[in-house]
Amino acid sequence: MEVKGCRSEVEVFRRSPVETVPRRHSVSVKYSPSSQNLQMSTPRSSLPLSIRNSHSVSSKGEFRASSAPLIPNPFPELCSPTQSPVLTGSLGVRDPPSDSSTHVVRVFSDATHSRSVLVSSRATAHDVCQMLAQSAHCTDEESWALIEHHTALGLERCLEDHELVLQVQSSWPVEGDTKLLFRKNYAKYEFFKKPVSFFPEHMISDSADVTKGMTSSELVQNMVKSGSCPEIQGFLHVREGGKKSWKKLYFVLRRSGLYCSSKGQSKEPRHLQFTGDLEDLNVFTVFNGRKHYGAPGEHIFCIKSSKERFRSQDLKLMCADSEQSRTCWITAFRLFKHGTQLQQNYQLSQSRLHKSSKSDPKFTDRDESMVAMDFSGKNGGRVIQNPHEAHNAEQEEGHSWRKREALRHSLPPNSHGSQLPSVHRVQPWFHGGVSRTKAERLLEEQGGVDGMYLIRDSQLHVQCFVLSLWHELKTKHYLIIPLEKGDRQYFTMDDGVTLFSDLLQLVEFHQINRGTLPVCLKHPCTCIAL
Repeated sequence: MEVKGCRSEVEVFRRSPVETVPRRHSVSVKYSPSSQNLQMSTPRSSLPLSIRNSHSVSSKGEFRASSAPLIPNPFPELCSPTQSPVLTGSLGVRDPPSDSSTHVVRVFSDATHSRSVLVSSRATAHDVCQMLAQSAHCTDEESWALIEHHTALGLERCLEDHELVLQVQSSWPVEGDTKLLFRKNYAKYEFFKKPVSFFPEHMISDSADVTKGMTSSELVQNMVKSGSCPEIQGFLHVREGGKKSWKKLYFVLRRSGLYCSSKGQSKEPRHLQFTGDLEDLNVFTVFNGRKHYGAPGEHIFCIKSSKERFRSQDLKLMCADSEQSRTCWITAFRLFKHGTQLQQNYQLSQSRLHKSSKSDPKFTDRDESMVAMDFSGKNGGRVIQNPHEAHNAEQEEGHSWRKREALRHSLPPNSHGSQLPSVHRVQPWFHGGVSRTKAERLLEEQGGVDGMYLIRDSQLHVQCFVLSLWHELKTKHYLIIPLEKGDRQYFTMDDGVTLFSDLLQLVEFHQINRGTLPVCLKHPCTCIAL
């Protein structure tokens, strides 16, 4: 008897979709009742068989895993074990990419600009940030971060420097609007510098034994510096997945996990209910929480298991009473989950920052490759080899430049009025005509650290500018007005007491002196187009 094919619940063997097997090369299987065995005869030149529902055969004849169940090969003599088209592993599990494989990752800087980079399977978030900063020619390569952004759900999370980018992307839904954003995050390791400001005294639990004989500030400083975190407690509005109502519960965050009390503020073991394991949870900040989830406030975050899908019914939403409280909870989650690894990331970032500030290779190479030249002769330029002569030429060039600059400022204004200096428009801290609301959102998105700033055009006053400065968890706005004095154009923020020739001079002054500001300008709010 001839059997044209073998069938069970699924059709296992079929002809290759790429190459058609000639009729003379077809496989015939004979059944012998006496021997109870299958006897097969096939020419030596017959093609190997493929598995139904598998991927298409590549140009090299390689086969890939599919979602079909594992089925043994009944005809092992057709091909050698090393070249067998039938997979020997589990077909239902996706094999992890090898260390030598490369993948394309697309990263966005805003809604319209993006860039695709080729990364290895072991590339971390810091590696990708370094690649993007160098390709975009950023002068400052530190404090950049990758943000996991879920538009439909209103979720964001800053990836830690040691997280594998491809591993994070593997948990995303196949068809969704999830993407990676590239932007500054100055608050990533700020809690190592000022731990007391991140952990209010009333949120630190007094049940830990280590608090005996120590103040809360000493406890926080000692624990954070060692990569640990004190026990956190407080009330939170919570909404379970799939429900619309919010209720206020008392939560306790410990190293063993997150707990909620079933009886007021009681922390007795019989009243504490286990909510989640920190090793399995990811913490996201929520934007537009009132619109998406009807939250009672603006300071919303959520916890989600890394094994669950990204659905609204799988999210455990929480709302804090203030921004300081939300920052404390999120920071505690990060420290309890990553702990010592975060401390190592911070130390590496500080060492890189110290090395770049100590000696910048870009400027070192440039200075070594430049020589002093004299172009005053008729025969073209000549290299000045005498160091004393080169120093005198440098001083003369500086004097002539200052004379030209003074002459430019002493010129009378033209018929169209005085021309405002435009050197600020190429600076990274200048954001043009962004609105007040967007300026506040940009400062909050990039970390909300004291001293963050940007300058924008004023929407209410013509030819005026606004300095938006982040201080004590909120944004303050200062009007910069132009002032004419002696046929020259100046800028001022204190009604003419302090005058600046341009906005660049204003920024450089307030980076060293507070002046009328509550804090010096430290971190520019920077946006780049990839």
